[in-house]
Amino acid sequence: MKGKTALVTGSSHGLGFAMADALARAGYHVVLHGLEPSSDVESARAAFEARHGQQTHYLQADLAGARAVEQLVFDTIQRVGPIDVLINNAVVRHFAPIESFPADMWDRALAVNLSAAFHAIRLALPGMRERGWGRIFNMTSVYGVRGTANRVDYVTTKSALLGLTRAVAAETMGQGITCNAICPGAVHTPTSEDRIQSLMEARGLDREPAIKAFLAGKQPTGRFVEAAHIAELVVFMCGAAAGEITGAMLPLEGGWLAT
Repeated sequence: MKGKTALVTGSSHGLGFAMADALARAGYHVVLHGLEPSSDVESARAAFEARHGQQTHYLQADLAGARAVEQLVFDTIQRVGPIDVLINNAVVRHFAPIESFPADMWDRALAVNLSAAFHAIRLALPGMRERGWGRIFNMTSVYGVRGTANRVDYVTTKSALLGLTRAVAAETMGQGITCNAICPGAVHTPTSEDRIQSLMEARGLDREPAIKAFLAGKQPTGRFVEAAHIAELVVFMCGAAAGEITGAMLPLEGGWLAT
């Protein structure tokens, strides 16, 4: 794995950052990406760089447009090298019933959650084919196979990513390239933390009861999936032992889909 390049979109914090951290620990040169200005993530980037003893680039880009995705891929290749591992993790979400769901929010979700993944794959794939090796991951969700109210953008785009994964896998069979979908359940991220804090304020709950309320009806374990465990799965999937796994949906959701 040493010397290879990994681009993880949506990796300025949360699950994306955890996956980037695990890949860097395994020897990859990792490019971080996010919406935040560089100044907002400089301390985290510098700590990441010091921890892994390698130069680490952070690229800011809003992936709602194809040109922005093209620039992100170009900048990654120019600064670090050809992309060997691509993790499509960037995501936006909006909560509203269908009849009042803002059209611009719908269009943005399609662009960031789905089209950006397509564009990044089409741009990274030729280089992977030239080198005869590549790993592509699309971050989907339990809601990629189950519906839920007031989240039509998220459910639709995460479901579509499963189809994209299978199509890419079908076109790269026998080329040393795999494409798989990682399907996490509820992971503790800044977004979920915001919702926990809202529950605490709205219902007057302490933290642990608020977490249980947040996870009610979701993971039977009653606890969050560890971001580090998902990151470790990604590292395994980059190894030789996982070379025959492609086009798969890999769930880490505490039995949510089994119940």
